[in-house]
This record gives sequence, structure tokens and C-alpha cells, in this order.
Amino acid sequence: MSVDSESRLEAQIASWTQYVRRRRAVAGADVDELEGHLRDQVDDLVRAGLSEEESFLVAIRRIGSLDDVSREYAREHSDRLWKQLVIEDPAGPERRRRPILLVVALAVGAGLAVKLPSLFGVTIGADPEFYLRNAGILVLPFLAAFFLWTRRAATAVTIVVAAAFAMTAVILNVYPFVPDGMTVFLASGHALIVLWLAVGLAYTGGVWRSDTLRMDFIRFTGEWVVYYTLIALGGAVLIALTLGVFGAIGVDAGGVIQDWILPCGAAGAVIVAAGLVEAKQSVIENIAPVLTKLFTPLFTLMLLALVVAAVMQRDLLETSRDLLILFDVVLIVVLGLLLYSLSARDPEARPGWFERLQLVMVSSAIVVDLLVLTAMVARIGAFGFSANKVASLGLNVLLLVNLAWSAYLLTGILRGTVRPARLERWQTRYLPVYLGWALIVVIVFPPVFAFA
Repeated sequence: MSVDSESRLEAQIASWTQYVRRRRAVAGADVDELEGHLRDQVDDLVRAGLSEEESFLVAIRRIGSLDDVSREYAREHSDRLWKQLVIEDPAGPERRRRPILLVVALAVGAGLAVKLPSLFGVTIGADPEFYLRNAGILVLPFLAAFFLWTRRAATAVTIVVAAAFAMTAVILNVYPFVPDGMTVFLASGHALIVLWLAVGLAYTGGVWRSDTLRMDFIRFTGEWVVYYTLIALGGAVLIALTLGVFGAIGVDAGGVIQDWILPCGAAGAVIVAAGLVEAKQSVIENIAPVLTKLFTPLFTLMLLALVVAAVMQRDLLETSRDLLILFDVVLIVVLGLLLYSLSARDPEARPGWFERLQLVMVSSAIVVDLLVLTAMVARIGAFGFSANKVASLGLNVLLLVNLAWSAYLLTGILRGTVRPARLERWQTRYLPVYLGWALIVVIVFPPVFAFA
């Protein structure tokens, strides 16, 4: 950063801070906190490649709690470029309808996309493995298109995202997988991770190196899961009522629901849930602290009980492969809770009982992970290597590294030697590790294990 640009940036921040201090609704201590948050975001965006002016504009726009103040400030400083970002367009209602229409159009497109193969005789009943391989390829491009459009992504970003989908589609459909083999299930599942992170690239508008934008995408993922689950539950109730009502008059609606409503609805809900998250982020962010404080104690108790049960029943982990997979799911949920709590945490709040509880939860998860790793090594020694064993072993090693360093950072936070932002950065910067492992499972595992 040059001296001149740094001076201009400091002048802009000082001007903004002075203006906010004049607002009665914002206390002096809050202004200092907001200024610190603003500077952190500007630094992240500058490191990601934006100019100082662009970083300042984007950072100001993200301070959602000051939207009204931002609008007033923009009106007073009408010569500033931010006016375009924070003042509503005079054609406001018409412009606000566009995202809604875009969501509807893309949701319909996703729903029709999952039915497109049936025109060529490929149905879910006749070839379920085709849909297993291509579910993400058929639906997630519409979600990526939504973010590429709303973020006004550069052409280069669009090309990279499209290339990720095209490469994945070619690999999953050209590789000569053995029917019902393990490698097709592993490749298909890990391909969803690759494609979801490709959606993340679209979500960030290509600024993937920004820790702030990565955490925004992690937050979006958690909120999307909440909305999609709610839509799915509502859809299940609607389907049950539909079957009951039509059955009462002697009409069997089961075929239509199975062939059209379920697949098209499940695909379209992916886009609708994303649109709701984008439209109602502030509502879910208020719910996030409640969800984390509710489920973190429950998962901690479950993990402690699991450790006790494993110690008392030593052959528990050696007898069931499905149980090992279930434990992996639990470990992933624990990391999800940790990430979600980070996204909802006040960065200036002092550590307390909740951080201590998180440390107990993460430490218990480390013990469970070590038990699973021990069981996997024993199974490999007894039965030899296979695709699913190696994939599970690799995943648990990655989870162990993540959990162990998270426990170290949590300990530092409790001692006051580590700022919470370090733990957040650790989690966001670990995402490429998962991406790298997923690519290995998708590209390398099938030929190594003879596509079986």
C-alpha cells in the first residue's frame, strides 16, 4: 500500500468514524468496536487483492447494523461512490423483485434439470446410480449461477466455476466404475464437496483468499442447511396431506408425487433455500447463538457418553463399519457447531463458560477420533486396504489435525493469549485441505482401486 493510498484510506475511516460518533443511537465504545471491525475487514479485502477504495466500500456495506446510518452518510456525501452501494435505487420495488424472479427461474430450471435425463429413458428407478453420480452436477450449477449473477462475478471467475463443474461431470461419467462398487459412492459423495466449494467460489465473487468471505460462506452453508431442512419438513407435511386428500376421493397421487413433486421439489428447494438465506440473513444470524448454545451442551454430553461406552465395551468400534461412519458424521457435526458458534460470536466478548464447554466438546471429539483411527488401522491390518477404509482413514486424520489445533487455540483463548480471530482464521484456511482430499478421492481413488 502506497503512502498516498494509505493516507486516503485513513482519512475515509476517520470521516466515517466522526460521522458515526454524531449518531445518538451509537455509543462511543460501540464506535471503537465498529472501527476495529471495519479495519479488519478492509485488511482482509486488501490482502485478497482489492484496492483500498474498493475494500473500504465493501467493508462499509457489510456493516449491516449501520445500514440506516450508511444511507444518511451517503446522502450527505453525495460525491462519494458509496451512494451507489447504500442508497436504494429510485426504482426500488422493481429492482428488488429481480432477485425473487431470478430465484424462481433458477429453481424451476433445477427442477426441470433433474427430469431431463428421463427424456432419454434414464429414470431414478431404472438407473439410480446415474443420479447418484450426477445429482450435484444437475442442480448445483443453478446455485452457482445465482451467486455469479448477484455478485456480478468477473468472466474469469465464471470460467473457473464452469470448468470445475465440467471436469467433475467428465470424471464421474467417463470413469468405468464397477456397478454398485465403493469407488462410485466415494467419488460421488466427495464430488459434492468439490462442487459445493465451487459454489463457494461463486459466492465470494472470486475473492476466495479472504478469510472474511470464507467465513461468510461457512455461515451461509449453516443457514442454508437450516432453511433447506425447514422446507423439507414443510414439504413432507404437504405431501402427506396431498396423499390423504386425494386418497379420500379415490385418486392415487403417489405416482405424480414420486416422479415429479419429490425430485423437482428437492432440486428447486436448493435454490429457494439459498434465496431465503440471502434475503433474511439477519434473522438467522440472531438464531445462530441460540442454536449453538442449545446443541453444544447436548453434543458434549453425547460425546462424553460415547467415550465412556467405548472404554467399557472395547470391541464396540471393531464390529461395525456403519458405526464408524456414524462417528465420522458426529465429528463433522462437532466441527460444524464450532464453526457456527464462531460466526455468531462477538469478537470482543471475553471468554467464559461457553468456551470452556467448547473445549470439552472438542477434546471429547479428539478422543472419539483417536478411537476411530485405532479401529480403522486394526481393520486395515485384519482385512487389508480398500477404498472406503483408506478414505475413512484420511478423513479422520484431517479431522484430528483440525480438532487438535482447534483445542490448542481454544486453550489459548481461555488463557487470554490467543484472540478468537485466530481460531476463525484457522477454520477458514483449513477449507482448501478438505478440497484437496476430496479431489484425491474423486480423481485418484477410482483408478487406484480399479474402479471397484
